[in-house]
Amino acid sequence: MQILRSKTGMFYAFSALFTALNIFLIIKGVYFLTAIPVALGIMLLFFFSLDKLILLLVLLTPFSFKYGHDQLGFTVDLPGEPLIVAVMLLFFFKLVYERSYDLRVLRHPISIIILLNMLWMFVTSVSSELPVVSFKYFVSTLWFVVTFYFVGIFLYRDPVNFKRFFWLFGLALAVVVMYATWRHAMVGFERKLGYWVVQPFFNDHTHYGAVLGLVAPFFLVMAFNRADSALRRRLSILLFILFAAGILFSYSRASWLSLGVAFAGLVILVLKIRFRVIVAVLVLLIGSLYVFQTEIVMQLERNTQESSGDFSEHLHSIANITSDASNLERINRWRSALRMFDERPVLGWGPGTYQFVYSPFQRSEDYTIITTHFGDQGNAHSEYLGPLAESGLPGMLLFTALALTVLATGVRLYKKAPNREMRLISLGITLGIISYLSHGVLNNFLDTDKASVLFWSMLAMLAAMDVFYPARE
Repeated sequence: MQILRSKTGMFYAFSALFTALNIFLIIKGVYFLTAIPVALGIMLLFFFSLDKLILLLVLLTPFSFKYGHDQLGFTVDLPGEPLIVAVMLLFFFKLVYERSYDLRVLRHPISIIILLNMLWMFVTSVSSELPVVSFKYFVSTLWFVVTFYFVGIFLYRDPVNFKRFFWLFGLALAVVVMYATWRHAMVGFERKLGYWVVQPFFNDHTHYGAVLGLVAPFFLVMAFNRADSALRRRLSILLFILFAAGILFSYSRASWLSLGVAFAGLVILVLKIRFRVIVAVLVLLIGSLYVFQTEIVMQLERNTQESSGDFSEHLHSIANITSDASNLERINRWRSALRMFDERPVLGWGPGTYQFVYSPFQRSEDYTIITTHFGDQGNAHSEYLGPLAESGLPGMLLFTALALTVLATGVRLYKKAPNREMRLISLGITLGIISYLSHGVLNNFLDTDKASVLFWSMLAMLAAMDVFYPARE
Protein backbone atom coordinates (compact mmCIF):
# COMPACT_ATOMS: atom_id res chain seq x y z
CA MET A 1 0.00 0.00 0.00
CA GLN A 2 2.90 2.30 0.89
CA ILE A 3 4.48 1.57 -2.49
CA LEU A 4 1.20 2.40 -4.23
CA ARG A 5 0.98 5.72 -2.38
CA SER A 6 4.56 6.60 -3.25
CA LYS A 7 3.96 5.80 -6.96
CA THR A 8 0.77 7.86 -6.92
CA GLY A 9 2.61 10.74 -5.30
CA MET A 10 5.39 10.53 -7.85
CA PHE A 11 2.81 10.56 -10.65
CA TYR A 12 1.11 13.71 -9.32
CA ALA A 13 4.48 15.39 -8.67
CA PHE A 14 5.66 14.60 -12.21
CA SER A 15 2.34 15.82 -13.67
CA ALA A 16 2.56 19.08 -11.74
CA LEU A 17 6.18 19.59 -12.84
CA PHE A 18 5.32 18.82 -16.47
CA THR A 19 2.35 21.24 -16.40
CA ALA A 20 4.41 24.03 -14.83
CA LEU A 21 7.24 23.54 -17.33
CA ASN A 22 4.76 23.46 -20.24
CA ILE A 23 3.10 26.71 -19.10
CA PHE A 24 6.51 28.36 -18.79
CA LEU A 25 7.53 27.27 -22.29
CA ILE A 26 4.22 28.38 -23.83
CA ILE A 27 4.72 31.85 -22.26
CA LYS A 28 8.16 31.88 -23.89
CA GLY A 29 6.60 30.89 -27.25
CA VAL A 30 7.85 27.28 -27.24
CA TYR A 31 5.09 24.75 -27.92
CA PHE A 32 6.78 21.41 -28.62
CA LEU A 33 6.14 20.04 -25.12
CA THR A 34 2.37 20.17 -25.64
CA ALA A 35 2.70 17.51 -28.34
CA ILE A 36 4.21 14.93 -25.96
CA PRO A 37 0.93 13.85 -24.26
CA VAL A 38 -0.76 13.61 -27.65
CA ALA A 39 2.11 11.52 -29.03
CA LEU A 40 2.04 9.24 -25.97
CA GLY A 41 -1.72 8.80 -26.32
CA ILE A 42 -1.38 7.88 -29.99
CA MET A 43 1.41 5.40 -29.17
CA LEU A 44 -0.82 3.71 -26.59
CA LEU A 45 -3.60 3.41 -29.17
CA PHE A 46 -1.10 2.14 -31.72
CA PHE A 47 -0.03 -0.79 -29.56
CA PHE A 48 -3.10 -1.52 -27.46
CA SER A 49 -6.21 -0.31 -29.32
CA LEU A 50 -5.66 -0.22 -33.07
CA ASP A 51 -9.41 -0.02 -33.75
CA LYS A 52 -9.65 3.27 -31.86
CA LEU A 53 -6.60 4.59 -33.71
CA ILE A 54 -8.30 3.88 -37.06
CA LEU A 55 -11.44 5.67 -35.83
CA LEU A 56 -9.24 8.60 -34.76
CA LEU A 57 -7.79 8.68 -38.29
CA VAL A 58 -11.34 8.73 -39.67
CA LEU A 59 -12.15 11.74 -37.47
CA LEU A 60 -8.97 13.59 -38.47
CA THR A 61 -9.15 12.93 -42.22
CA PRO A 62 -11.66 15.70 -43.15
CA PHE A 63 -9.31 18.23 -41.50
CA SER A 64 -6.17 17.00 -43.26
CA PHE A 65 -4.14 19.38 -45.37
CA LYS A 66 -1.26 18.86 -47.78
CA TYR A 67 2.22 19.82 -46.67
CA GLY A 68 5.00 19.90 -49.23
CA HIS A 69 8.76 20.31 -49.00
CA ASP A 70 10.12 21.61 -52.29
CA GLN A 71 13.80 20.89 -51.54
CA LEU A 72 13.14 17.28 -50.54
CA GLY A 73 10.53 16.84 -53.27
CA PHE A 74 7.71 15.27 -51.28
CA THR A 75 4.20 16.06 -50.08
CA VAL A 76 2.33 14.53 -47.16
CA ASP A 77 -1.22 14.84 -45.88
CA LEU A 78 -1.11 15.92 -42.25
CA PRO A 79 -1.91 14.90 -39.60
CA GLY A 80 -3.13 11.46 -40.73
CA GLU A 81 -0.81 10.09 -43.41
CA PRO A 82 2.23 9.32 -41.20
CA LEU A 83 -0.08 7.38 -38.84
CA ILE A 84 -1.60 5.49 -41.78
CA VAL A 85 1.88 4.44 -42.90
CA ALA A 86 2.68 3.33 -39.33
CA VAL A 87 -0.49 1.18 -39.19
CA MET A 88 0.45 -0.46 -42.49
CA LEU A 89 3.95 -1.28 -41.23
CA LEU A 90 2.54 -2.70 -38.00
CA PHE A 91 0.16 -4.87 -40.04
CA PHE A 92 3.02 -6.29 -42.13
CA PHE A 93 5.09 -6.90 -39.00
CA LYS A 94 2.24 -8.80 -37.34
CA LEU A 95 1.58 -10.71 -40.56
CA VAL A 96 5.20 -11.90 -40.69
CA TYR A 97 5.33 -12.63 -36.95
CA GLU A 98 1.95 -14.35 -36.52
CA ARG A 99 1.65 -15.77 -40.07
CA SER A 100 -2.12 -15.70 -39.90
CA TYR A 101 -4.97 -13.75 -41.44
CA ASP A 102 -8.67 -14.53 -41.69
CA LEU A 103 -8.90 -16.55 -44.91
CA ARG A 104 -12.61 -15.72 -45.21
CA VAL A 105 -11.60 -12.12 -45.90
CA LEU A 106 -8.94 -13.11 -48.44
CA ARG A 107 -11.39 -15.38 -50.27
CA HIS A 108 -14.00 -12.68 -50.69
CA PRO A 109 -14.37 -11.55 -54.35
CA ILE A 110 -13.71 -7.91 -53.45
CA SER A 111 -10.46 -8.86 -51.68
CA ILE A 112 -9.34 -11.08 -54.56
CA ILE A 113 -9.80 -8.32 -57.14
CA ILE A 114 -8.06 -5.76 -54.90
CA LEU A 115 -5.07 -8.09 -54.51
CA LEU A 116 -4.93 -8.73 -58.27
CA ASN A 117 -5.18 -5.00 -58.92
CA MET A 118 -2.33 -4.24 -56.51
CA LEU A 119 -0.23 -7.04 -58.01
CA TRP A 120 -0.75 -5.68 -61.52
CA MET A 121 0.03 -2.16 -60.30
CA PHE A 122 3.33 -3.50 -58.94
CA VAL A 123 4.12 -5.22 -62.26
CA THR A 124 3.42 -2.06 -64.25
CA SER A 125 5.52 -0.05 -61.78
CA VAL A 126 8.47 -2.27 -62.66
CA SER A 127 7.93 -1.64 -66.40
CA SER A 128 7.07 2.04 -65.90
CA GLU A 129 8.42 4.89 -67.97
CA LEU A 130 9.17 6.61 -64.63
CA PRO A 131 9.74 3.84 -62.07
CA VAL A 132 10.39 6.17 -59.12
CA VAL A 133 7.08 7.97 -59.71
CA SER A 134 5.21 4.69 -60.15
CA PHE A 135 6.61 3.02 -57.01
CA LYS A 136 5.79 6.13 -54.97
CA TYR A 137 2.25 5.97 -56.35
CA PHE A 138 2.05 2.21 -55.71
CA VAL A 139 3.21 2.56 -52.10
CA SER A 140 0.86 5.48 -51.39
CA THR A 141 -2.06 3.43 -52.74
CA LEU A 142 -0.90 0.41 -50.74
CA TRP A 143 -1.01 2.15 -47.37
CA PHE A 144 -4.62 3.24 -47.91
CA VAL A 145 -5.68 -0.22 -49.12
CA VAL A 146 -3.91 -2.04 -46.28
CA THR A 147 -4.98 0.29 -43.47
CA PHE A 148 -8.58 0.90 -44.42
CA TYR A 149 -9.44 -2.35 -46.16
CA PHE A 150 -7.31 -5.25 -44.91
CA VAL A 151 -6.86 -3.86 -41.37
CA GLY A 152 -10.04 -1.83 -41.19
CA ILE A 153 -12.31 -4.71 -42.18
CA PHE A 154 -11.95 -6.23 -38.69
CA LEU A 155 -13.28 -3.00 -37.18
CA TYR A 156 -16.67 -3.97 -38.58
CA ARG A 157 -16.95 -7.24 -36.74
CA ASP A 158 -18.63 -4.96 -34.19
CA PRO A 159 -21.76 -3.69 -36.02
CA VAL A 160 -21.70 -0.46 -34.00
CA ASN A 161 -18.63 0.64 -35.97
CA PHE A 162 -20.49 0.88 -39.28
CA LYS A 163 -22.44 3.88 -38.04
CA ARG A 164 -19.62 5.10 -35.80
CA PHE A 165 -17.36 5.46 -38.86
CA PHE A 166 -19.86 7.61 -40.76
CA TRP A 167 -20.79 9.75 -37.78
CA LEU A 168 -17.15 10.51 -36.97
CA PHE A 169 -16.31 11.32 -40.59
CA GLY A 170 -19.64 13.05 -41.24
CA LEU A 171 -19.57 15.37 -38.22
CA ALA A 172 -15.95 16.35 -38.93
CA LEU A 173 -16.80 16.92 -42.59
CA ALA A 174 -19.81 19.02 -41.56
CA VAL A 175 -17.43 21.44 -39.80
CA VAL A 176 -15.39 21.75 -43.02
CA VAL A 177 -18.57 22.28 -45.11
CA MET A 178 -19.82 25.01 -42.75
CA TYR A 179 -16.40 26.68 -42.86
CA ALA A 180 -16.29 26.56 -46.69
CA THR A 181 -19.92 27.73 -46.98
CA TRP A 182 -19.28 30.65 -44.63
CA ARG A 183 -16.23 31.71 -46.67
CA HIS A 184 -18.24 31.34 -49.87
CA ALA A 185 -21.10 33.42 -48.44
CA MET A 186 -18.62 36.22 -47.61
CA VAL A 187 -17.88 36.56 -51.34
CA GLY A 188 -21.50 36.22 -52.48
CA PHE A 189 -21.23 32.54 -53.52
CA GLU A 190 -19.17 33.57 -56.54
CA ARG A 191 -18.72 30.46 -58.71
CA LYS A 192 -15.10 31.12 -59.65
CA LEU A 193 -14.10 31.32 -55.98
CA GLY A 194 -15.45 27.82 -55.33
CA TYR A 195 -11.87 26.59 -55.89
CA TRP A 196 -10.52 28.84 -53.14
CA VAL A 197 -13.11 28.52 -50.38
CA VAL A 198 -12.56 24.76 -49.85
CA GLN A 199 -8.82 25.16 -49.27
CA PRO A 200 -6.70 24.06 -47.42
CA PHE A 201 -8.83 20.98 -46.75
CA PHE A 202 -9.56 20.19 -50.43
CA ASN A 203 -7.48 20.99 -53.48
CA ASP A 204 -10.49 22.09 -55.53
CA HIS A 205 -14.29 22.12 -55.72
CA THR A 206 -14.58 18.87 -57.71
CA HIS A 207 -12.66 16.91 -55.05
CA TYR A 208 -14.90 18.50 -52.42
CA GLY A 209 -18.06 17.55 -54.31
CA ALA A 210 -16.90 13.96 -54.89
CA VAL A 211 -16.26 13.37 -51.17
CA LEU A 212 -19.61 14.90 -50.21
CA GLY A 213 -21.29 12.62 -52.76
CA LEU A 214 -19.71 9.59 -51.08
CA VAL A 215 -21.17 10.30 -47.64
CA ALA A 216 -24.42 12.23 -48.32
CA PRO A 217 -26.53 9.18 -49.38
CA PHE A 218 -25.73 7.35 -46.12
CA PHE A 219 -27.26 10.10 -44.00
CA LEU A 220 -30.31 10.34 -46.24
CA VAL A 221 -30.94 6.62 -45.75
CA MET A 222 -30.22 6.76 -41.98
CA ALA A 223 -33.00 9.35 -41.61
CA PHE A 224 -35.37 6.39 -42.13
CA ASN A 225 -33.63 4.03 -39.70
CA ARG A 226 -36.18 3.26 -36.99
CA ALA A 227 -33.46 1.62 -34.88
CA ASP A 228 -32.01 5.10 -34.26
CA SER A 229 -33.46 7.69 -31.91
CA ALA A 230 -35.63 10.50 -33.26
CA LEU A 231 -32.85 12.97 -32.48
CA ARG A 232 -30.29 11.02 -34.48
CA ARG A 233 -32.71 10.65 -37.42
CA ARG A 234 -33.28 14.42 -37.44
CA LEU A 235 -29.53 15.03 -37.28
CA SER A 236 -29.09 12.61 -40.21
CA ILE A 237 -31.46 14.57 -42.42
CA LEU A 238 -29.80 17.85 -41.37
CA LEU A 239 -26.40 16.47 -42.35
CA PHE A 240 -27.77 15.28 -45.68
CA ILE A 241 -29.22 18.75 -46.37
CA LEU A 242 -25.90 20.36 -45.39
CA PHE A 243 -23.91 18.04 -47.67
CA ALA A 244 -26.41 18.46 -50.53
CA ALA A 245 -26.09 22.25 -50.17
CA GLY A 246 -22.29 21.85 -50.20
CA ILE A 247 -22.55 19.90 -53.46
CA LEU A 248 -24.87 22.54 -54.93
CA PHE A 249 -22.57 25.45 -54.05
CA SER A 250 -19.46 23.54 -55.11
CA TYR A 251 -20.59 24.27 -58.68
CA SER A 252 -19.13 20.88 -59.57
CA ARG A 253 -21.27 19.64 -62.44
CA ALA A 254 -19.81 16.13 -62.13
CA SER A 255 -20.94 16.03 -58.49
CA TRP A 256 -24.44 17.16 -59.46
CA LEU A 257 -24.66 14.40 -62.04
CA SER A 258 -23.25 11.74 -59.70
CA LEU A 259 -25.78 12.59 -56.99
CA GLY A 260 -28.51 12.30 -59.64
CA VAL A 261 -27.20 8.85 -60.64
CA ALA A 262 -27.17 7.81 -56.96
CA PHE A 263 -30.78 8.98 -56.62
CA ALA A 264 -31.70 6.93 -59.71
CA GLY A 265 -30.03 3.95 -58.04
CA LEU A 266 -32.12 4.57 -54.92
CA VAL A 267 -35.32 4.55 -56.98
CA ILE A 268 -34.32 1.32 -58.75
CA LEU A 269 -33.48 -0.48 -55.50
CA VAL A 270 -36.44 0.76 -53.46
CA LEU A 271 -38.94 0.05 -56.25
CA LYS A 272 -37.25 -3.33 -56.88
CA ILE A 273 -37.02 -2.80 -60.62
CA ARG A 274 -35.85 -6.04 -62.20
CA PHE A 275 -32.32 -6.37 -63.53
CA ARG A 276 -33.50 -7.42 -67.00
CA VAL A 277 -35.56 -4.22 -67.28
CA ILE A 278 -32.48 -2.14 -66.40
CA VAL A 279 -30.38 -4.04 -68.97
CA ALA A 280 -33.09 -3.58 -71.63
CA VAL A 281 -33.21 0.18 -70.97
CA LEU A 282 -29.40 0.43 -71.13
CA VAL A 283 -29.27 -1.54 -74.39
CA LEU A 284 -31.97 0.70 -75.85
CA LEU A 285 -30.14 3.82 -74.69
CA ILE A 286 -26.75 2.71 -76.05
CA GLY A 287 -28.36 1.61 -79.32
CA SER A 288 -30.08 4.98 -79.69
CA LEU A 289 -26.82 6.81 -79.01
CA TYR A 290 -25.09 4.75 -81.70
CA VAL A 291 -27.83 5.15 -84.31
CA PHE A 292 -28.28 8.88 -83.74
CA GLN A 293 -24.68 9.75 -82.89
CA THR A 294 -24.33 12.24 -85.75
CA GLU A 295 -27.50 14.11 -84.82
CA ILE A 296 -26.51 14.08 -81.14
CA VAL A 297 -23.05 15.51 -81.83
CA MET A 298 -24.54 18.23 -84.05
CA GLN A 299 -26.99 19.13 -81.29
CA LEU A 300 -24.20 19.26 -78.69
CA GLU A 301 -22.12 21.49 -80.94
CA ARG A 302 -24.99 23.99 -81.04
CA ASN A 303 -24.77 24.36 -77.25
CA THR A 304 -22.65 27.43 -76.50
CA GLN A 305 -23.70 27.89 -72.89
CA GLU A 306 -20.58 28.62 -70.81
CA SER A 307 -20.08 27.80 -67.13
CA SER A 308 -22.09 30.27 -65.11
CA GLY A 309 -23.02 31.33 -61.58
CA ASP A 310 -26.65 30.67 -62.51
CA PHE A 311 -27.44 27.08 -61.52
CA SER A 312 -29.67 26.41 -64.55
CA GLU A 313 -27.15 27.81 -67.03
CA HIS A 314 -24.28 26.01 -65.29
CA LEU A 315 -26.14 22.71 -65.54
CA HIS A 316 -26.93 23.38 -69.21
CA SER A 317 -23.20 23.97 -69.88
CA ILE A 318 -22.48 20.28 -69.14
CA ALA A 319 -23.32 19.48 -72.76
CA ASN A 320 -21.22 22.31 -74.23
CA ILE A 321 -18.42 20.65 -76.20
CA THR A 322 -17.85 23.68 -78.41
CA SER A 323 -16.59 26.50 -76.20
CA ASP A 324 -16.57 25.44 -72.53
CA ALA A 325 -12.87 25.23 -71.65
CA SER A 326 -13.33 22.77 -68.79
CA ASN A 327 -15.30 20.31 -70.94
CA LEU A 328 -12.92 20.64 -73.88
CA GLU A 329 -9.84 20.15 -71.69
CA ARG A 330 -11.40 17.02 -70.20
CA ILE A 331 -11.92 15.67 -73.75
CA ASN A 332 -8.28 16.57 -74.52
CA ARG A 333 -7.14 14.52 -71.50
CA TRP A 334 -9.31 11.56 -72.49
CA ARG A 335 -8.02 11.56 -76.06
CA SER A 336 -4.45 11.77 -74.78
CA ALA A 337 -5.11 8.77 -72.51
CA LEU A 338 -6.46 6.77 -75.44
CA ARG A 339 -3.42 7.63 -77.57
CA MET A 340 -1.16 6.56 -74.70
CA PHE A 341 -3.09 3.28 -74.53
CA ASP A 342 -2.68 2.77 -78.29
CA GLU A 343 1.09 2.96 -77.90
CA ARG A 344 1.34 0.73 -74.80
CA PRO A 345 -1.88 -1.32 -74.61
CA VAL A 346 -0.82 -4.00 -72.10
CA LEU A 347 1.58 -2.53 -69.53
CA GLY A 348 0.79 1.15 -69.95
CA TRP A 349 3.16 3.95 -69.00
CA GLY A 350 3.24 3.23 -65.26
CA PRO A 351 0.99 4.08 -62.29
CA GLY A 352 0.94 7.78 -61.45
CA THR A 353 2.84 8.81 -64.59
CA TYR A 354 0.00 10.21 -66.69
CA GLN A 355 0.50 13.86 -65.77
CA PHE A 356 4.23 13.64 -66.56
CA VAL A 357 4.05 11.88 -69.93
CA TYR A 358 0.74 12.81 -71.58
CA SER A 359 1.87 16.14 -73.04
CA PRO A 360 3.34 14.74 -76.32
CA PHE A 361 0.06 12.89 -76.93
CA GLN A 362 -1.96 16.11 -77.12
CA ARG A 363 -2.96 17.39 -80.55
CA SER A 364 -3.09 21.03 -81.52
CA GLU A 365 -6.75 20.73 -82.53
CA ASP A 366 -7.56 19.66 -78.94
CA TYR A 367 -5.77 22.56 -77.24
CA THR A 368 -7.77 24.82 -74.93
CA ILE A 369 -6.98 28.02 -73.06
CA ILE A 370 -6.11 25.89 -70.01
CA THR A 371 -3.99 23.28 -71.81
CA THR A 372 -0.56 22.80 -70.26
CA HIS A 373 2.65 21.03 -71.27
CA PHE A 374 4.25 21.02 -67.82
CA GLY A 375 2.43 18.19 -66.02
CA ASP A 376 1.13 20.57 -63.38
CA GLN A 377 -2.63 20.54 -63.99
CA GLY A 378 -3.89 17.15 -62.87
CA ASN A 379 -4.45 13.76 -64.40
CA ALA A 380 -6.64 11.90 -66.90
CA HIS A 381 -9.91 13.03 -65.27
CA SER A 382 -11.24 9.49 -65.22
CA GLU A 383 -11.00 6.54 -62.84
CA TYR A 384 -11.27 4.29 -65.90
CA LEU A 385 -9.13 5.94 -68.58
CA GLY A 386 -6.40 6.78 -66.06
CA PRO A 387 -5.62 3.08 -65.36
CA LEU A 388 -6.02 2.34 -69.09
CA ALA A 389 -3.18 4.75 -69.91
CA GLU A 390 -1.03 3.95 -66.87
CA SER A 391 -1.55 0.17 -66.42
CA GLY A 392 -2.89 -0.89 -69.80
CA LEU A 393 -6.08 -2.77 -70.59
CA PRO A 394 -5.65 -5.18 -67.62
CA GLY A 395 -5.50 -2.18 -65.25
CA MET A 396 -8.77 -0.74 -66.51
CA LEU A 397 -10.48 -4.15 -66.58
CA LEU A 398 -9.44 -4.87 -62.99
CA PHE A 399 -10.79 -1.53 -61.73
CA THR A 400 -14.01 -2.06 -63.71
CA ALA A 401 -14.32 -5.59 -62.31
CA LEU A 402 -13.83 -4.20 -58.79
CA ALA A 403 -16.55 -1.60 -59.38
CA LEU A 404 -19.04 -4.17 -60.70
CA THR A 405 -18.26 -6.66 -57.91
CA VAL A 406 -18.72 -4.01 -55.21
CA LEU A 407 -22.04 -2.89 -56.69
CA ALA A 408 -23.26 -6.49 -57.02
CA THR A 409 -22.28 -7.16 -53.39
CA GLY A 410 -24.01 -4.00 -52.17
CA VAL A 411 -27.25 -4.78 -54.02
CA ARG A 412 -27.27 -8.37 -52.77
CA LEU A 413 -26.69 -7.24 -49.17
CA TYR A 414 -29.49 -4.69 -49.46
CA LYS A 415 -31.82 -7.52 -50.42
CA LYS A 416 -30.54 -10.20 -48.03
CA ALA A 417 -28.86 -8.52 -45.02
CA PRO A 418 -29.89 -10.15 -41.72
CA ASN A 419 -31.93 -7.21 -40.41
CA ARG A 420 -33.52 -3.95 -41.54
CA GLU A 421 -30.82 -1.70 -40.09
CA MET A 422 -28.09 -3.67 -41.86
CA ARG A 423 -30.07 -3.42 -45.10
CA LEU A 424 -30.25 0.37 -44.74
CA ILE A 425 -26.53 0.62 -43.97
CA SER A 426 -25.67 -1.45 -47.03
CA LEU A 427 -28.03 0.71 -49.11
CA GLY A 428 -26.40 3.94 -47.92
CA ILE A 429 -22.91 2.58 -48.65
CA THR A 430 -23.92 1.28 -52.09
CA LEU A 431 -25.50 4.59 -53.10
CA GLY A 432 -22.36 6.46 -52.01
CA ILE A 433 -20.23 4.12 -54.12
CA ILE A 434 -22.61 4.56 -57.08
CA SER A 435 -22.15 8.31 -56.71
CA TYR A 436 -18.37 8.02 -56.67
CA LEU A 437 -18.09 5.51 -59.53
CA SER A 438 -20.32 7.66 -61.75
CA HIS A 439 -18.30 10.73 -60.76
CA GLY A 440 -15.23 8.67 -61.70
CA VAL A 441 -16.20 8.82 -65.37
CA LEU A 442 -15.33 12.53 -65.28
CA ASN A 443 -12.73 12.82 -62.49
CA ASN A 444 -10.42 10.69 -60.37
CA PHE A 445 -9.52 11.24 -56.72
CA LEU A 446 -8.30 7.90 -55.36
CA ASP A 447 -4.85 9.48 -55.11
CA THR A 448 -6.18 11.77 -52.35
CA ASP A 449 -6.54 10.83 -48.69
CA LYS A 450 -10.17 11.84 -48.13
CA ALA A 451 -11.58 9.94 -51.09
CA SER A 452 -9.30 6.94 -50.45
CA VAL A 453 -10.17 6.64 -46.75
CA LEU A 454 -13.87 6.67 -47.61
CA PHE A 455 -13.73 4.45 -50.69
CA TRP A 456 -11.58 1.63 -49.27
CA SER A 457 -13.40 1.75 -45.92
CA MET A 458 -16.78 1.46 -47.63
CA LEU A 459 -15.52 -1.53 -49.62
CA ALA A 460 -14.30 -3.06 -46.35
CA MET A 461 -17.74 -2.52 -44.81
CA LEU A 462 -19.52 -4.36 -47.60
CA ALA A 463 -17.00 -7.22 -47.50
CA ALA A 464 -17.23 -7.40 -43.68
CA MET A 465 -21.02 -7.48 -43.84
CA ASP A 466 -20.80 -10.33 -46.33
CA VAL A 467 -18.18 -12.29 -44.34
CA PHE A 468 -19.18 -11.73 -40.71
CA TYR A 469 -22.99 -11.44 -40.90
CA PRO A 470 -24.84 -14.36 -42.53
CA ALA A 471 -27.34 -13.19 -45.15
CA ARG A 472 -30.98 -14.23 -45.12
CA GLU A 473 -31.92 -17.02 -47.48
